[in-house]
Amino acid sequence: MVPSGSARNSTTVPAFVDTNVAVYALGRDNDKKARAKQILDDAPIASSQVINEAISVLMGKQRFAREEAYDVADAVMKLVAVAPVTANTVRDAMTVGLRYGLSHWDSLIVAAALATGCDTLYSEDMQDGQVFEDRLTVRNPFAAQP
Repeated sequence: MVPSGSARNSTTVPAFVDTNVAVYALGRDNDKKARAKQILDDAPIASSQVINEAISVLMGKQRFAREEAYDVADAVMKLVAVAPVTANTVRDAMTVGLRYGLSHWDSLIVAAALATGCDTLYSEDMQDGQVFEDRLTVRNPFAAQP
């Protein structure tokens, strides 16, 4: 189910974005920044976890002031549909984590992407091309294209 507030129409299968897409949209690497913005322009889905992780990265590694990080997170939330992480998402993540050997945090992202009906998960942190539950494929949008 696509979260409310999504700009998608009913004929488009949504994509899901991992934290790195949101962070690279603001980064200094112009190639990654352009690709991340292109993905965000397509109105993907992100979980509340992704938004919170982006805030943490911005305030930590990127050294943004809290107010700046919050402003950025707010701007990202205007571009994506935000899916909540619920008790069911956590339970599904535990199953996914055990089945595929993922970290709990990656399992939460996969579980949220599956719960929202996505068929593509944009992430550079997971194995490019990996398929979960025969219906969700990881794509590294920052990998060199052949």
